[in-house]
Amino acid sequence: MINFFKTLNPLGVLWLAIVLFALRSGYIFHAPDKIDFTFNRLFNRLLIPVSWQYQISPFSNIVLAGILIFIQALSLNYLVNHYNLLGKPTFLPALMFITVSGLFTPFLVLSPPLVCNFLLIWMLFKLFSFYKSHDAGSTAFDLGMIVAVGSLIYLPFIYLFLVIWIALIIFRPFNWREWVAGIIGYVTIFFFLAVYYYLNNSLEQFYSLWLPLAAKFPNSIDINYYNYLVLIPVIVILVLCFFTIRQNFFRSYVQIRKSFQLLFIIFIIAGLSFYINAPFQLNHFLLCAVPAAVFFSYYFLYATRKWFYELLFGLLLISIVYFQFNTF
Repeated sequence: MINFFKTLNPLGVLWLAIVLFALRSGYIFHAPDKIDFTFNRLFNRLLIPVSWQYQISPFSNIVLAGILIFIQALSLNYLVNHYNLLGKPTFLPALMFITVSGLFTPFLVLSPPLVCNFLLIWMLFKLFSFYKSHDAGSTAFDLGMIVAVGSLIYLPFIYLFLVIWIALIIFRPFNWREWVAGIIGYVTIFFFLAVYYYLNNSLEQFYSLWLPLAAKFPNSIDINYYNYLVLIPVIVILVLCFFTIRQNFFRSYVQIRKSFQLLFIIFIIAGLSFYINAPFQLNHFLLCAVPAAVFFSYYFLYATRKWFYELLFGLLLISIVYFQFNTF
């Protein structure tokens, strides 16, 4: 399977759809009778009255989430090929994104992190453009606005503002105007939101939006470790990926090296920002799927032992489907 996706074959789109359905088949046939509406905080922030009795069916929820994942996979694939991050055109980023986004059942339904992945991919297009940009101020302003919109949808997205400054450090010589432009872009969105709250005599609710930022990092997380055995092949692939990148790191172009450094930082920041939401929600880690998919693609593209990497990927697929049928 991996060898087929190593090239940019048009039939790859059809096979991506098949893999997408296969990785969701277990949950589709064993979906709960009710899936909670997860966007209530967004509507609370925007003061939009919503009937909480409204629920789409679980099947429609899963199908719509799958369609969004499919669009994101193709967008990410275009991004990676456009900036030549892997050295040659391939469908592996799309395949790996669809695979990673199916690891856990909370990943398979509509959620704020799922929607925010659109914004993250959009951010990456702009962040990678820093390298050849003569004036990144306007781009930094746009990025600040994107992070602000993402924060409205899902508050932990606010920490990706750090990525703007880190990208400026990695790709650009220091220019204080570019650093300030990102702040202005972010503040612009929330300035108009504050005005909206003020005109509705609800300014105190605007202040309450930021209370989760003061949450302490949890001392413990209550999870069922049996359901996380699927991460074993994921960890193995990530370790092999980092070894592969290390071997080829200084053979790559400067822009490629800087891009992978930025992706690794995004992976870390997105993963560690989970603690803002209480209680712990596993779907948060969908934000890590974008950089993880690129790392996975790099390993499988340059792996030389076919029997091993095909077996490893097959084991990952089997684990995902198996744990959808068995929740222990």
